[in-house]
Amino acid sequence: MTDNNKITISAEGIKNGGMKSFKQDDDSIILITRDGDEFSAFDGKCPHAGADLGEGLRCGNRVICPWHHGTFDSTDGSLIEPVAMKGLTRYSVTRQGDNLIVDTTSNINERADNDQLANTHTIIVGGGGAGFMTANQLRHTGYGGKITLISADNKAPYNRPLLSKAFLAGQMDESKLILGGSNWADRNNIDLRLNQRVSEILPNENAIIIENNNGDNEKQSADFLVVATGAEPKIPPFKGADLASVFTLRSMDDAKAIKGATDNKNVVIVGTGFIGMEAAAALSQAGEAASITVVGRSARVMSNIVSEAVSNALIKLHEENGVRFVFGTGVESIDGDGSHVSGVTLSDGSTLAADVVVLGTGVAPRTELLNEVNDPDGVQVDEHLQLRDGVYALGDIAKATNQMGRMRIEHWRVALQHGMVTAAAILNEDNDHSLEERIPFFWTAQYGKSLRYSGHAATPDKGILFGTPDDLDYIEYYFDDEGENTRASAASSLGRDKELIAFSELLRRGHAPTRAQINAGFDIIEQAHALSP
Repeated sequence: MTDNNKITISAEGIKNGGMKSFKQDDDSIILITRDGDEFSAFDGKCPHAGADLGEGLRCGNRVICPWHHGTFDSTDGSLIEPVAMKGLTRYSVTRQGDNLIVDTTSNINERADNDQLANTHTIIVGGGGAGFMTANQLRHTGYGGKITLISADNKAPYNRPLLSKAFLAGQMDESKLILGGSNWADRNNIDLRLNQRVSEILPNENAIIIENNNGDNEKQSADFLVVATGAEPKIPPFKGADLASVFTLRSMDDAKAIKGATDNKNVVIVGTGFIGMEAAAALSQAGEAASITVVGRSARVMSNIVSEAVSNALIKLHEENGVRFVFGTGVESIDGDGSHVSGVTLSDGSTLAADVVVLGTGVAPRTELLNEVNDPDGVQVDEHLQLRDGVYALGDIAKATNQMGRMRIEHWRVALQHGMVTAAAILNEDNDHSLEERIPFFWTAQYGKSLRYSGHAATPDKGILFGTPDDLDYIEYYFDDEGENTRASAASSLGRDKELIAFSELLRRGHAPTRAQINAGFDIIEQAHALSP
């Protein structure tokens, strides 16, 4: 019941060390956590995408979102793990007998005073997820110095993963993609410089050279230099790749161009990774293209990520939505009249009708500005993303150590993790976990279904599968070899959110189950609770 925004909730059934969500008539959700006789109340919708947090898991002090594994502190709601970019709204709660009285008008969140390192300057190169998260976290955790964020893009930082999902499908407006909301930079006193290209980075001087539109160079130095230059699409060297109707999908402008070019057109997508698959799903959902054909050298989709059984289920899902596949062949050439595409010739000699071609052929890290200090496979940094004193490299360019070892990972959640870790390192805070205590996680959304993947496996072909991928209900654990005592290094899932969260928590803590344990009927959720501090 409600009375002047005070909500009465029964404390019965809320276990010590547990949580429970309560849906309200106005579609809001109240989340209650309990530690002994102490109860805490929060807005129960994840601030990232609105998931009911009560459908997730609580492991120790970690409240974990069922959809994208955003993680919050169970006592104060503070952000522990992205992809959420802020903590939970916390409400005052009092106990009256067996009931809890939650006052939703009483927001008791505390924001740090921006009084730390007030006389310093931080320059961030790159307006993607890693650069944005660094700036945002600095401002929300007490940094009082000057922040300059330099981006080659013509738009304020935005949610890139949604470009190949809801935006391309016509389900989300551009304004909803802006990170931090409108006027984020002004509200957080951040000097956001768009359409600016950095031509040189001088790590020994904590300085950069900015090349202005008129060709003049401007040198800027800082106390802290954060390099997050991201990645750029790989364009294969086949003939016709430079025709006007050939697109890559990396930026907002790319997505807009594809949307504008595909109405009643035959679209060929080259590549069966998650970008190619998401683009196919989004264009199918948009319903504007005359036909959609996906070309891949492999006989599977997402072949480096999921098993043949899961791949077949995804192919079936796409085919049911009108997408055609051509497997086991590459592209010999994109044919056209000198500007626009007229068809695609495949390496087996066959041809496809095509008016538009979308290249989903991978990306390469933009490491050239740091190539004098690191190899092009990734910038070697420590567990706090530091290259040298005061200089950090993060996001797609960083080859950093996490719980799984040293690797370079091109996923949004990892980029946001890097931003959190870098901000904490600049502020010299020891309450934020280093990368060594984190694991990779990503998801792909296709036709409203979200396949989630946690960890990093050398192969998807040594797994143990539970459920039925064709019914879009499964979890599969991946191992790097066939050993009975080998621990799972990754898992993917559709529709089994709590099991995947539990696996992720065990993996993060170094206690992923072995093949023998899983085959013996290991209760992964019970074990995740048992091992949580």
